[in-house]
Amino acid sequence: MMLQNFTGSWRRPVSKAVYFAAWTAVSAATMLTIAHDRRVLAAGGVDGVDLSANPPVAWVESAAANEERIIHDDGSFPLRYRMHKVDTRNDTTRDTIETRQGAVARLVERNGQPITAAEDALERERLNAMLASPSDFIKHHKRDDAARNYSLTLVRKLPHAMLFSYTPGQPQLPGASTPAVVIDFKPDPAFRPAAMIENVLTGLEGRAWIDSKSRRVTRLEAHVLRPVDFGWGVVARVYPGGTVEFEQANAGGDRWAYSHLRSNLTVREMMLKTVQQKSQMDASSFQLLPAPVTYQEAVHILLATPIPLR
Repeated sequence: MMLQNFTGSWRRPVSKAVYFAAWTAVSAATMLTIAHDRRVLAAGGVDGVDLSANPPVAWVESAAANEERIIHDDGSFPLRYRMHKVDTRNDTTRDTIETRQGAVARLVERNGQPITAAEDALERERLNAMLASPSDFIKHHKRDDAARNYSLTLVRKLPHAMLFSYTPGQPQLPGASTPAVVIDFKPDPAFRPAAMIENVLTGLEGRAWIDSKSRRVTRLEAHVLRPVDFGWGVVARVYPGGTVEFEQANAGGDRWAYSHLRSNLTVREMMLKTVQQKSQMDASSFQLLPAPVTYQEAVHILLATPIPLR
């Protein structure tokens, strides 16, 4: 179903299968409370940054331009990383490599424990089947193109769909190496969506932290302010009260990666059952590979990597 394209395929933290809430949340927002301490700078500015020199939307435009480059990424600077995903059914960790054809992953842990020899045998069988059928692999990853187009549409609409303001006090995130410009977002009531996907920009509010040096979004928090309908509610509806958290990290050089995503959404699809969708995904142990690899090369790398078994 359409909504699953947004909420069920966050395999690649830096490009094509971009989770819809990450960027819709960048595009909407006022504050959600974080349950940990923050260093709060004096009202009126950020260390080394004159906020009076630019309106908030200028920072958003810069951040959106940077995210467009991530979305257009073709795997020229591939990453390897660990992806830990927890949802209502599973708790899994995968060793993942990005390629120009799509991401390739190998299951290495389940419920925080090494996988069994039987599970590893199934993983090896699955990966070898990918080598034997390139057309199936490419077909499987075609949906990345749809995710890319959705993301580009939303990113380009951000400056036109939202009202932006500097957050009073400019609360900073712990451990940040450079100050962030903190901006609150809320939907612009004058915005009229031109396409169904743009409806997500009308029902969210939250807060975004933009690194003052790189102009990358490092964190955002958002919640569903009002019902968000796709196809007048026939295709899907996201109910008020849902929340999304998103973080992005520097994975090396000028390479940035989506490193954390937590969602808690109440969704009804195709006028059928309403379900609670809870998930958390964390990418870590980023390794920038020295050269682009094909998906076949990535499979061989993963198969050749020893892993502990239980």
